[in-house]
Amino acid sequence: MGKKIFGTNYPVSICFIVVNEFCERFSYYGMKALLTLYFLTYLKWDKDLSTAVYHAFSGLCYFTPILGAFIADSWLGKYKTIIYLSIVYVIGHVVKSVGAIPTVGSTELHIALSMSGLILIALGTGGIKPCVAAFGGDQFDEEHTTERQKFFSIFYMSINAGSFLSTIITPILRGDVKCFGGDCYALAFGVPAALMVVALVVFIAGSSLYKRTPPQGNVLWEVCNCIGFALKNRWNKSKHDPPKKHWLDWAEEKYSMRLIQEIKMVLRVLLLYIPLPMFWALFDQQGSRWTLQATRMNLAFGNSFAIKPDQMQMLNALLILVFVPIFDLIIYPLVRLCGLKITPLRKMAMGMVFAALAFGAATLVEVNVVKTVVNPAPAGKCLLQVVNLAKDDVSLKAPGTDLFLQSIKYLEDPPGYETVPLSNGELNLEVTVVNGGNFSATQKVEEKKAYSVIIYPDATGITYTLVEDHITKNEEGNPLLRFLNTQPEALNVTVGDNNFYMSSGYNVTHNKTVQRGEYTDVTCISNSGKTSKLNLGLLDFGACYTVILTEEAGKIVPHKIEDVKANNVHIAYQIPQYILITAGEVMFSITGLEFSYSQAPANMKSVLQAGWLLTVAFGNVIVLIVAEGAGLEQWIEFLLFACLLLGVCIIFSVMAHFYTYVDPEEMEKLYLENSVREEDDSDFKKKNNEIELNKTGKSTKV
Repeated sequence: MGKKIFGTNYPVSICFIVVNEFCERFSYYGMKALLTLYFLTYLKWDKDLSTAVYHAFSGLCYFTPILGAFIADSWLGKYKTIIYLSIVYVIGHVVKSVGAIPTVGSTELHIALSMSGLILIALGTGGIKPCVAAFGGDQFDEEHTTERQKFFSIFYMSINAGSFLSTIITPILRGDVKCFGGDCYALAFGVPAALMVVALVVFIAGSSLYKRTPPQGNVLWEVCNCIGFALKNRWNKSKHDPPKKHWLDWAEEKYSMRLIQEIKMVLRVLLLYIPLPMFWALFDQQGSRWTLQATRMNLAFGNSFAIKPDQMQMLNALLILVFVPIFDLIIYPLVRLCGLKITPLRKMAMGMVFAALAFGAATLVEVNVVKTVVNPAPAGKCLLQVVNLAKDDVSLKAPGTDLFLQSIKYLEDPPGYETVPLSNGELNLEVTVVNGGNFSATQKVEEKKAYSVIIYPDATGITYTLVEDHITKNEEGNPLLRFLNTQPEALNVTVGDNNFYMSSGYNVTHNKTVQRGEYTDVTCISNSGKTSKLNLGLLDFGACYTVILTEEAGKIVPHKIEDVKANNVHIAYQIPQYILITAGEVMFSITGLEFSYSQAPANMKSVLQAGWLLTVAFGNVIVLIVAEGAGLEQWIEFLLFACLLLGVCIIFSVMAHFYTYVDPEEMEKLYLENSVREEDDSDFKKKNNEIELNKTGKSTKV
């Protein structure tokens, strides 16, 4: 008998298992929270490819548990499987972290290391997923069922605690710690790697305390063989063979009737699993599409605190811990008091409805979010805005449009970009100064791009320069900044960690990413050594700014122009969709597992667990296909997923209506009766065989 905790019936060994699970989940969710932005900002992939690879990885993490269960049950046992695949897991984390170091090789090497690391992580996390919880349950004696149930509650809480803390901490390590001249992904991936090492060390440290059960064969493999044998016999049957009531009955010449009946019951539940992947297709987009949506929102809470876009995922883990007792102790009892019958399948259908509503809420948020986004010009056209530095009011005319005919005042912030047609890739401009003077110009430009026409005085009157603009919002939500120098000498401006050097004569710097915040004391140094202090005000999330530096009363003065508007939809508007999707998870996921376990024989629970995990995997495959293949606007894609899930919910509800629930106690009683009957039939056949043997001296084939 193993050591107990302080005289209780809880084995000491479960402490090591719970700590191991906490560290492993911290490792997994902390790494996964960063993936989408890592693909965007570090590997420079577009949003659709980033989403597709994210969900390909997530799907693989739910395919590999089938392999892990097979290895544990048929070959190594749970203990060795956890250790060996945890080593693979650690190697994957290390490879992934090395791939995030900019100085290591080329972009192609970074991609190769990142993908190799993710494959190893998927093999590790998926492989140990079906083993750790079951191994923890094995530590209890058969009579301590209450303690075992409480252990699984603690185990589940450790999963959510690891997820919650990691999705807060790793984005901070990514964004607030700078290394190699940018976000420190190497550190942000390295900390989860270290936690996985801790998880492995802690698990090994408890080795002497564990109760280990030897491999007992994989029931999933036996089920597959039985189904395969039945299909083969059914296909090869002759015309003279009598018909069977069920196609699985064709396996009865090799497999016991009990196994066949158990598989029939499992298949009834698995049939209900067919519509379920659509729920997971929506649920798992919290780390991809919803994170991308957050990058285009205002992330500030007051003047001193701002959340990272990839931190919003922590709401799900936090709300799960809050919602589970609320639903069990308050909501479900109240519904029953109203006289409504709550069945598990009805709960799951309502979970689907809530998930669809979550994506309806995400659609409304997205429609408002995109209002501050500047879309590229269509083919044969470009985007144009005019900045007047000529002291006098000016007007501008471009052939084929009358957009700029109104007078543009000195240092006026342009209201926005206008779409201007091109003539053979050329932009034709006619500029008129209100107080006299005009000129015409033809400029070669590229279609679909954005430009600023900067009009300024020179020795002969006025002239212009055409500057290409950056209209794409920063992938992490931070503001972009550039400077325009109107002075006859070079200037040097330092904003946070960024240095902007401007040569003389209406030169414009490149855009650089700065942290969101108030910049009221920015240092500007001229070539002659003259120092000025600049008040840039608030540089807000998602905006692109051009700051024009002029001289007034002997001082350098900044004039801020907002090329791309700041994100004006607050991140708090994402909270309703997280509340809805988490409520849906409580009703769908937790209820679904409970229902599955109650409707199948005890020795078939692993088969149903495998089927459940596969629904998650196929859900991610659906997102992968839509993200790469559909090419829809984001709000339309959200609405499409909501409508698809509602349609699937209707189908699932119809299937659930015709489902007959099974009482586990009666089912077990039936198994015992069938077992006795099989034994009686077997005894009868043996006796009959002995009689025939005595008569003929030959054995008849049973």
